[in-house]
Amino acid sequence: MTRAPLGPTTRWWRVALVVALALLAVVWRLVRADLGAPVNLELVTAATFAATALLRSRWAFVVPLAVTVASDVVLGNTTIALFTWSAWLVVGLGSLLARRTTGWRRVGAGAAFGVVGSLWFFAWTNLGVWLQGRGVWYPAGVDGLLASYAAGLPFLRTMLLGNLVLVPLVAAGTLLADRLESAHGTVAARPA
Repeated sequence: MTRAPLGPTTRWWRVALVVALALLAVVWRLVRADLGAPVNLELVTAATFAATALLRSRWAFVVPLAVTVASDVVLGNTTIALFTWSAWLVVGLGSLLARRTTGWRRVGAGAAFGVVGSLWFFAWTNLGVWLQGRGVWYPAGVDGLLASYAAGLPFLRTMLLGNLVLVPLVAAGTLLADRLESAHGTVAARPA
């Protein structure tokens, strides 16, 4: 099969779906607490993986940063924003490693991405909490850093469990999108 060239209307629904998922992730960040959902149950990682798999573009890495910045404009953020925003930027860049996965390997890549993304976010942002709160919230030494990580474990658990379900589910959804697109005679373009 030959690949269809990218034109102005080729796969417009993929872009629309990514925008919808990103908006859903923003809205979720705004209403999650009001709905009684656990802290750190998030949709950002799943939306990022979906953007990477659906768009197959290196620009998909901006999705988590865009979601976080847009929702933080409404929510407000503290000095930890430097760490949360940079953590999401790295998650977005990491998603590019799965850009070319196909078939059921994509679901496995989604699960791995969910785990690694959760662990990275936990490690980096808790380091940031400790750095900013040394001598105030936590002792300045290694024992304070370990206390910061111990205090963050419940947040990691929620994020990790959510991403172990949501990201592979989204990955399977992108496989379905690929198959439906293929069945209707259009073939996905090569990754950018």
